[in-house]
Amino acid sequence: MTDIRIATHEEIDAIAPLVDGYRQFYRQPSDLEGARAFLGERNRRGDAHLLVAYDTGDTAVGFAQLFPIPSTTTLGSRWILNDLFVVPEARCRGIGSALLQAARELASEHGIAQLMLRTQVENAAAQSRYRALGWQRDDAFHTFLLTV
Repeated sequence: MTDIRIATHEEIDAIAPLVDGYRQFYRQPSDLEGARAFLGERNRRGDAHLLVAYDTGDTAVGFAQLFPIPSTTTLGSRWILNDLFVVPEARCRGIGSALLQAARELASEHGIAQLMLRTQVENAAAQSRYRALGWQRDDAFHTFLLTV
């Protein structure tokens, strides 16, 4: 059974290795202290919602991080599900799906009508899971990035 809860400041040390693993998945160099500092800053500023999945041994095995953004078109807010990660040894056990469902429930509790996420084009496994959980691919907009 997986326990998913909103992270507290006291849990940052337990979650930092997950964030570091997530970054490495996206071909970034390991930086455990940087991950810890990033999480601490998010917690201090209160500018993100961090959900953490714990296994039966109370070990952190996955997380989802959501960032609120204003939406002029809806005259409200959307949340970007910016990060979703489950450690390799805990995959295929429904933890990612449980985190996605918990994110949906948290957004609903906050009156947020829409969640957004991006995933790599070649990440077919994730895309399949998103579709199975009711997420729809947005074909109306392209994403552009500018490095400054």
